[in-house]
Amino acid sequence: MNLAVTSATTRRKALRLMALTGAAAVMPGLPAMAQAGASESARLRALLDSSEAATARLDPLSAVRKSASGADEGPAFVDPFGEWYWTTLKADKMGEWRALQAIDRARLPAIDQVAYDVFAYQLQQALALFEDDLFQVQRMAPFNPSFGLQVEFPDFVSGGPAPFATVEDYERNLQRLDGFAAYLRNVVSLASQGLEAGYSQPRILIENLLKQVDAMVATPPEESPFWSAITRMPASFDAADRARLTQATRERVVDKVYPGYRAWQSFLRETYLPRANAAPGRWAMKDGDRLYAWELRRHTTTTLAPGAIHELGLSEVARIRGEMEAVKKEVGFSGDLKAFFEYVRTDPKFYCKTPEELLGRFKAIEARIWPGIPSLFHERPEAPFEVRPLPALGDQRGTGYYRAGPPDGKTPGVLFFNMSMLDTRPIPTLETLTLHEGIPGHHFQITLARENAALPPLLRYGSATAFAEGWGLYAESLGPELGMFTDPMQMFGHYDMEMLRAVRLVVDTGIHARKWSREQAIRFMLDNTSMAPRDVEVEIDRYIAYPGQACAYKIGQLKFSELRARAAADLGQRFDVRDYHHQAIGTGCLPMDVLEAKIDSWIAAGGGLA
Repeated sequence: MNLAVTSATTRRKALRLMALTGAAAVMPGLPAMAQAGASESARLRALLDSSEAATARLDPLSAVRKSASGADEGPAFVDPFGEWYWTTLKADKMGEWRALQAIDRARLPAIDQVAYDVFAYQLQQALALFEDDLFQVQRMAPFNPSFGLQVEFPDFVSGGPAPFATVEDYERNLQRLDGFAAYLRNVVSLASQGLEAGYSQPRILIENLLKQVDAMVATPPEESPFWSAITRMPASFDAADRARLTQATRERVVDKVYPGYRAWQSFLRETYLPRANAAPGRWAMKDGDRLYAWELRRHTTTTLAPGAIHELGLSEVARIRGEMEAVKKEVGFSGDLKAFFEYVRTDPKFYCKTPEELLGRFKAIEARIWPGIPSLFHERPEAPFEVRPLPALGDQRGTGYYRAGPPDGKTPGVLFFNMSMLDTRPIPTLETLTLHEGIPGHHFQITLARENAALPPLLRYGSATAFAEGWGLYAESLGPELGMFTDPMQMFGHYDMEMLRAVRLVVDTGIHARKWSREQAIRFMLDNTSMAPRDVEVEIDRYIAYPGQACAYKIGQLKFSELRARAAADLGQRFDVRDYHHQAIGTGCLPMDVLEAKIDSWIAAGGGLA
């Protein structure tokens, strides 16, 4: 499969992009090496470095997360809906596309060909936002209760990666607080413009957002995440700096950030909520069908239509129900599957009583996984893995998320797990969660790439939902090979978690393309998983807030499994699963087409570790 720059899109699409950007020009400001007189590899690496620097300027919070040294340069905060952001992003991507056309992919070494293909795919995806005017649509519908900055930024400055070791770190945080307060004001302005232009988001989304905002406003400023850094100010700071930084932080939080949240509160309740869409799906919003199609392409890195994804989900749901029926029979439960779900939801023996007990179970599971790792992987991350409580607003959020540390080999990768409402965190799912979020899931896939200094930053730190979450779900399936799931209830928990990802294909496309109601989606999930009703509502509301993302898990996992089976069949006795895993995650996050081309080339070359 030839993944030259036009392979991920049609020739017509590529020609439109060339017309949009001007194919003959070279990106202004690129290092001279990228423009002429150097090897193709050096030119590509220089282009990727330039792109990485441009991205860091536009997303400084992510840049801090990636930094091994804590280096924090350029703007302290950039509003992702601001005018400067989108005009700069468009200019950057147009220039990078033009520069990429001047590089001969055929003359690149293998790793750089992968980087070229990933970069080309990402550029095409980004430029499609501007070509189809979808970036402006996103700006007119800016609210996201699941991953919006109103929850991400408090995490960043409290228990997250923001550095607070020096006076300069604290002064830079003042700039971040200023920028975040301006972001809060700008979102109200954009959402107001969106309403006038016909872009109204779902009512349930706004109601959930209001709960977050109400909770933050009700929190005393000196107990808020924004104040956390003051409570742990280094003792080495002199009295004058301590007093100055404390007062300046108080002014930002009390006089700027909290008024921003209160402005959201009044705008959402008094202006937006009465005009919000009753229907939860993208189809009900102006330009929603076009935006959803782009969102599915972005997250799945495929061109599968909503209808095809929906039918795939129904097929997987039916298959997994059969596996669950077998486990139910094994444990001797006499009722039907729905009754078995209710049994798991309600029996206290399936739930921890304290956060300490839950954390202890995670540690014990991790210790059982490690002995089997050498049979499946050639390498393991140098950085350790930990589980910690979710830092903020746990009762308003989902189960949690994995966050990798900087690539120093010491800072742990962390699963921030929601320790609130322990009676909705079933013990039978904990082995599967650890495999997915930690070992050998996200912790391996993300941290091994970050620790590989031979990769360009695009591959070390890149993101592709179908790859990352597909690998996490594939890692769950390795449980039996790692000696896990020996308890049939943990096996059931595994199927229950896999069922969740299959159900997502059905309900995400159902909500956003087939005009399903929220209640219909909730009912389908309750009928097919043992999840607690409260968690089901949180899940469904996440799909409403972040369309398409939930479809990536199962689609990615099926591709990893398909490629492993293909490699085993074609290579026969030469197949070593450790080699396959090295090939699969050894070059970072890839669009699924790029991954497939890479594995096919590896198979054609006879397999092996190289």
